[in-house]
Amino acid sequence: MSLIGGIEAGGTKFVCAVGSGPNDIRAEHRFPTTTPEETLAQAIAFFQAQEGEHGRIAAIGIAAFGPLDPNPASPTFGYITTTPKPGWANADVVGVIKTALGVPVGFDTDVNGAALGEHRWGAAQDVDTFIYLTIGTGVGGGVMVNGRLLHGLIHPELGHISLPHDWAQDPYKGRCPYHGDCLEGMAAGPAIGERWGQPAFELPADHPAWELEAHYLALALRSYICTLSPQRIIMGGGVMEQPQLFPLLRQKTIDYLAGYVQSPAILERIDSYIVPPGLGNQAGVLGAMALGMAAL
Repeated sequence: MSLIGGIEAGGTKFVCAVGSGPNDIRAEHRFPTTTPEETLAQAIAFFQAQEGEHGRIAAIGIAAFGPLDPNPASPTFGYITTTPKPGWANADVVGVIKTALGVPVGFDTDVNGAALGEHRWGAAQDVDTFIYLTIGTGVGGGVMVNGRLLHGLIHPELGHISLPHDWAQDPYKGRCPYHGDCLEGMAAGPAIGERWGQPAFELPADHPAWELEAHYLALALRSYICTLSPQRIIMGGGVMEQPQLFPLLRQKTIDYLAGYVQSPAILERIDSYIVPPGLGNQAGVLGAMALGMAAL
């Protein structure tokens, strides 16, 4: 099989890997996201070293934080666009990688990449319309509809939908620099930490934070179910590693739908409808490799 490179380009760290799939990862390298020049140079050096050891890399996929431009017909295709991350606004990612390595480059959001990886190898192999949602430092969503990743105007931004906000129950104003109390502003890991005064991963399983977290996530899932009609919802990211969240989220989603969507997948098989990633914490970098395979 062709050797494929993958770059999970996160706002905090980059993960680069070379291989042909989940059972064939030849090498992997993680390093902090600093400036575009320094970070992309480290990625290029990694792939050049791997070509020296394993042979020619056929293509590279990049699954990146955003917002970004995934339209191959656009003059800014391959750019990260309006990100608030210092130094990365209007950064040409694909052009730098393609010029240095001379291979086809696939490019999409980190969550669309993860969705593609889950469809190829993970928890969405048996469906063609689904959502991959990550709840971590931010909130993002990748969407596949009828076997194709959804783009449209730019790409889905599922983390920035508005939610009903009961200010008496939760006076927290939200953390999103653009929208305040959108889903990301209320439910991302840093929002949990800021609201409760300690990091989310330090909160005990019976802390009221998790009931509130499940509440906001279930409100969002109700909207996604009613608008996109996904056959499955995959929930990844560091916040979802709290095992108590899945049962709370599944029950609240059923409750908030209030019987409107009459599907056995939800009413009878909710445990296999709202699920963790089949690829675990490798969904991002394997998704990037899947983008590379698509670029071939």
